[in-house]
Amino acid sequence: MSLHSNGIHLDEAARAALLARMRERTSEVDAAPPMPVYDTSFETLPGYDELLLVRSAGEALGISNPFFRPHEGRAGPVSRIDGREVINFASYDYLGLNGHPEVRRAAQEAIERYGTSVSASRLVAGERPIHRMLEARLAGLHRADDAVVFVSGHAANVTTIGTLVGPEDAVFHDTLIHNSVIVGAQLAGATRRSFPHNDLDALERILAAERPRYRRALIVVEGLYSMDGDVPDLARLVELKQRFGAWLMVDEAHGIGVLGAGGRGAAELLGLDPGLVDIWMGTLSKSLASCGGYIAGPQAMIDYLKVSAPGFVYSVGLPPAAAGAALAALDAMERETGRIATLQANARYFLEAAQEAGLSTGTAEGHAIVPIMVGDSLKAVLLSERLLARGVNVLPIIHPAVPHRSARLRFFITAAHAREQLDEAVRVLVEEIDECSRLLAELGFGGVEDGEETDAVPVPEWRK
Repeated sequence: MSLHSNGIHLDEAARAALLARMRERTSEVDAAPPMPVYDTSFETLPGYDELLLVRSAGEALGISNPFFRPHEGRAGPVSRIDGREVINFASYDYLGLNGHPEVRRAAQEAIERYGTSVSASRLVAGERPIHRMLEARLAGLHRADDAVVFVSGHAANVTTIGTLVGPEDAVFHDTLIHNSVIVGAQLAGATRRSFPHNDLDALERILAAERPRYRRALIVVEGLYSMDGDVPDLARLVELKQRFGAWLMVDEAHGIGVLGAGGRGAAELLGLDPGLVDIWMGTLSKSLASCGGYIAGPQAMIDYLKVSAPGFVYSVGLPPAAAGAALAALDAMERETGRIATLQANARYFLEAAQEAGLSTGTAEGHAIVPIMVGDSLKAVLLSERLLARGVNVLPIIHPAVPHRSARLRFFITAAHAREQLDEAVRVLVEEIDECSRLLAELGFGGVEDGEETDAVPVPEWRK
């Protein structure tokens, strides 16, 4: 090899050796393991195959998707779907206050004064008097020290549970508890233990065996179970939480405006001092004709949530219109108590009519929510479709929202429904439910026999 001013010159032997080494390097690169192939497909997400299966079965039977049905106006006891009026049992407007003149006017006045948004977290953007007015009223509803409102009922549960408990703690909940409670416990990293629906003997055994392992314990139930229409034994729950040193949280999303002579929820219905419950949760979107959620309870807890709960600290505050509408709905609920009485009478009437017609209503007690137990998911979807064709809008509830073999049609009864509408719904149900079984059998979809694992559970002794 020789070196010149214009570069390096290699003799033949050196040049051949260099080329050989370069070829070896190229071979090493070629022999390197291939880059891994990562899954970036949304179609492989868990449960997507099941979604496609349900769609295929629906198409084979000529059934349209029962969910996301477009309502072409205000959905009250009657709604307009696909250009025609139908009796509507798919809305949570229990007291018929959605569209109430005073509620509409209060929302409009709040917009005029505060605008359509508060733009940011109340922590950094400042308070609006309407927020504190609403929180004071909600605290009074539960006889609590204070309350805090969130932009979502689901978020209220998730962020509250996720903030109050942690990895050293445990959450004990009814097996039929709302998804938001489960997600909150998962966010917290807390141990989660469920007990069979309304089986407080089972809860007592679990607490006796496991409570000593944890720093804090939280028991969570619903004041009115949204899928089944029954209530828990709050007095015994209070006794258990006191004996085992736990907090008791009651989700009253469906109870406010529905339970008790004044619509104050399960405590009023059962004659219990609401101060014995540590944490009250509720929503503004059902009886209160607005949107959002809230937590009510001891002052120390509310103060802590306002500076610690991510769903409050890092989330925009409730829109002024939503706060104004909820305040006006509270006024109407407290002033027009006849709405509550009418709702309760309508719910009992529908439950009794359904039972007299031989329909299975599960554990429903006549509190606005009445499930008609069907069993098979496909049958529930087909039945919903056929009822809509006959002018009755009611949605199917299928797995995973409810356990396997407990699919149902869920009727929401309101104060605005007329008795004639309730009678018509039962009449059409009776005519269509057997016809659906016949059609599915002809098409080779055997499904689950009516009544299998869907028979009504006896009313517990404490509720008799």
